[in-house]
Order: sequence, then structure tokens, then C-alpha cells
Amino acid sequence: MLKRSRRVVVVLAATLALVLALALVAADRWSRITARANAAIAAQSAARANQGLLVSELQKFRLLPLVLAEFPDVAAVLEATTPQAAARLNEQLELLAGRTDAAVIYLIGRDGVTRSASNWRLPTSFVGQNYGFRPYFRGAMRDGASELFALGTVSGRPGLYLARRVDRAGTPLGTIVVKVEFDRLEKTWGANGGIGLVTDPHGVILVTSRPEWRFQTTAPLSRQALADAVRTLQFGPSPPVEAPLSLAGAEASVGNGRQREPYYAATLPAPIDGGRLTAMVALQPFLEESRRVALLWVLALLLVAGAICAILLRQWDRQRLLLQSRAALSQEVERQTAELRDTNARLRVESQEREEATNKYVAAREDLARANRLGTLGQITAGVAHEINQPVAAIRTFAENSTKFITRGRPEDAQVNLGRIIDLTDRIASITSELRSFTRRKTPVPVQATLGSIVDGALLLLGAKASSQIEIAVGEDDRRRVLVGDRVRLEQVLINLLRNALDAVLKRSGAIRLSARTEGDRMLISIADRGPGIDPAIRERLFTPFESAKSGGLGLGLAIARDIAREFDGDLWLEAGDGPGATFVVALRIAR
Repeated sequence: MLKRSRRVVVVLAATLALVLALALVAADRWSRITARANAAIAAQSAARANQGLLVSELQKFRLLPLVLAEFPDVAAVLEATTPQAAARLNEQLELLAGRTDAAVIYLIGRDGVTRSASNWRLPTSFVGQNYGFRPYFRGAMRDGASELFALGTVSGRPGLYLARRVDRAGTPLGTIVVKVEFDRLEKTWGANGGIGLVTDPHGVILVTSRPEWRFQTTAPLSRQALADAVRTLQFGPSPPVEAPLSLAGAEASVGNGRQREPYYAATLPAPIDGGRLTAMVALQPFLEESRRVALLWVLALLLVAGAICAILLRQWDRQRLLLQSRAALSQEVERQTAELRDTNARLRVESQEREEATNKYVAAREDLARANRLGTLGQITAGVAHEINQPVAAIRTFAENSTKFITRGRPEDAQVNLGRIIDLTDRIASITSELRSFTRRKTPVPVQATLGSIVDGALLLLGAKASSQIEIAVGEDDRRRVLVGDRVRLEQVLINLLRNALDAVLKRSGAIRLSARTEGDRMLISIADRGPGIDPAIRERLFTPFESAKSGGLGLGLAIARDIAREFDGDLWLEAGDGPGATFVVALRIAR
């Protein structure tokens, strides 16, 4: 009997040990897989959030060179028509740099010498410096526009140089340059946790939350790339060295030698020519959390297996005791009951521990959801900047024309332009007020607006030059139709669609046609172009935010336009067609 008892105990102990070993192996594998999955989600969320912040930061600065190239004093300084023009332009650039947070704005003549600069008061003034050797100057003079991320030769500070050629009567006069620095953006990335960086096509780190990595590389540079960097002083006098970073797809590690910390990386396109944005999160915290959860499950399994083994042993022991003596039955039952109470107490403690671990897991998921909401904030900010570009450009044109009318003694024409400027500022206010709708939805208010007034307003914002390329095929009866919707917001829809069509046809006259027809209680407005059409690979995602069919596009215009149309019980879609070009249809309800 004693030998049999020992064999039973040995078998149960061996079984329990085997179950425990298998459970530990499975738990380790599960914790690694789970940690990588959670780290991938966190890295993707961080990459999208960082991308949204970078797009928003660059969008406002890329408009500056384009606008300043048309500024009258810029041409006057380059042509040296008035002696006071350079001093006046210095003050204007200084004021503009302060208001836009640009690092510096400066004007370079075609000989490469700086004529005016926003930092003209400082000892490090760019005025008189020769930048003819810089690639962004040569690229802008050759192609009309150029961008370069480099180290400043005078200031010694890194930044993105946005250059635009200044032309008058087909003759290049010089280049206007805006330098953008990313100190605040890098601090924001660093405060959000993890590591964020932007690399150029050669793997040189341009923007990073680790300042010591700036202008280091993620991979060895070719001899030609090193020679170009030294010749142009793009990254300073010293050639770039490799950063203590290893990137292989989603796998990454930071450190030197054996002391390398594992990271998980997510990479997205960066809004810098050929650049890539990478967000990395440390893998160890996710692995530790997964192992804690797995360990709790292993302990629970061990307790259950132990309880089963104990029950089996107790049953066998009970039968043995029954054969020995009925007198000891009562005492044995009492002892076993006490053991069960202890086991249940331990199970309750373990259950409470598992519940606490579950609560920590739920809290971690909420933190990830909050990161996604921060990404949405970047979309909202970029959308507002995208929508007010046209009214701001129109206000500038009307203001410049008003100045000329006053100089020529035509105050009536100037007064008309000033009235238009007032209307446009009201429209900008209406557009920016839409920011609240991202956080608090409101019931659409039906407003009477004729189709003619909506079309005329959209053409006014687009300007005469752009409007000359558009064929309007709308009858007088349709122009007088009253539609349900806010006039300013419906103009936004048409402006987005017409602007996309203008980009598609590359300024070919008569290549865009705006027509309207009535179907029941709906007015269908069609905007058709004879451009290259929409790539079938992107048709399904065309109305998704940050998905664009245009190179360098934000991918917000169509999503915003469709949301406005649907808010007033309408819709927007891409019509299928066999011919060239693309046709977008806006359906709006006719007021009764």
C-alpha cells in the first residue's frame, strides 16, 4: 500500500511539473507576441501623431516664399529701383518672421549675395553673405523652387530652407528663402515618450527628439553623398557619422556594443522631399507588462492543477481511510474541509490579483486611445490651414488692388474691394468656427442660398485667371434655384473640387466644365475635367483623411467637402466613367 501511494504521488508530481513547464514556455511565447503587438499599435499611433504635427508645422511655412515672391518691395530690392527699398524690406521681413515664428527670412540676388534679411539687426546678419554655393539657391534659380535641410553656415543652427525664385517679366531676379527650425516640434515629440526622427533619402537624421543624433546617419553614406555633404556644408564641416541606432524594418535597437535596448519602429512618409518619419517605442515596458499578465495566468493554472491533484489525492486517501477505520471518518472529513477553506481563500486572493492586473490592462488601452485622439487634433489643425489658403490669397490681391486704386484717385473701386475683403474675412471666420464642430456636433441650420450665388462666390475666391479655365454650363433657371445649406460652406465644397480639377488639367483652357441638373428634389452639380483621372488604386480611399491622389497633397479637401455636403442632407461622390479625366458630383437638396 505504501509503495502504491508513493507511485501515485510521483506520477502526479511529474504531471504537475510537466504542465508547469509547458505553461511557462507558452506564457513566454504569448508575452513576446503580445508585447510586440501592443508596441506596434503604440508605434503606429505615435508615428501618425508625429506626422500630423510635422505636416501642420510645414504647411503654414511653405506658403510664405510663394507669397513673398510676389511682394512689390522684393522686386524693388533685387532691381535696386529705390534706395529705401532694402531698409524697408528688412523691417518688413523682421516683423513677418516674428509673427510666423520663422527662424529667418532673407532675399538673395542672382549673384548669390543676400540683399535683405529679417536678422539684419543681429551680429549674425545674413545681409552681405554669399550663399551662391548652397544647393537650395542653385535649385531655386534653376527649377523655380527648392527645399534643403542643412546646418546654417552663419548661425550654426539646423533647419529646413524653403527657397522660391523671384521672376519679373520672365527674368529671374533672385531667390526668397524662409528657414524653419524644429526645436519646439522636437521637444513635443520627446515629451510624448519614445523616439521620433525624420531622415532624408540617404538616411541622414534631420529632425529628432534626440538632439545628439541630429545629422548622424542610420546607415553608412556613399562616397558621393559624403563628398556632396562636405562640399556644400549641408551638415557642417565634419562628415556625418553613424548614430547608435540599428533599424531593420519594425525591429530597432538603441545603444552601442552589448548594451543595446530593443525598440519597435513604425515608419511613414515625411512631408520633406524623399524623407521618412520614424517613431520608436521601447519594447521592454510592453514585454514586462505582458509577462506579468502571463505569470498571473500561469499561477492560476498551477493553482487549478494543484487543486485537481489535491482532490484526486484526497479521494484516494479517503477510500484508504474508509477501509482502515470508520471511526476516523468524521475527523478526516473535518480536516479535508479545513484544507478546502484554505484553498478557496488562496483562490480569492489570486482572483483579486488577476482583477487588478485586468484593470491595469484596461488603463493601458485608454492611454492608447488618448494617443489616437491627439492624432485627430493634428488632422483638425491641418484641415483649418488647408481651407483658409484661398480666402487669404484673395484678401491680399484685393488689398493690393485697393492701394493702386487709391493712388490713382479711384476711391469707388477701392471701396468695392474693401467690401469684398470684409466679406472674405467673414468667410474666414465662418471657416475657423467649424473647428468647434470637431468636438461638439451641432444641428445643421437650413439657409436659403441660390446656386448662382454659390458658384459666383467660389469663382471669386479662385480668381479671374483660374476662372478663365472653367466652362460654366448652368442655365438661368438652375442659377435661381434655392438650395438648403450655408452659402459659405457650400462655396468651400466647390472651391475644393475646382481647385483639384485645376491642378489636374495643368492650366489648359476650357478643360474644366461645371454643370448642373435637377433630379426630383435634388440639384446635382458636376465638376468634370479632362486631366489624367484618378488612380484606381486610391479610388476606395479617396475620401479618407490624409489620403491624396496628388503628389504633396494633404488629403483633407475631399473628406471635408463630403462632410459639409452630408451635413446638409446631401452627398459627394466620384462618378464612374470610361473617358479621360474625373467627374465629381455634389448632390444638394432644393429648398421648398
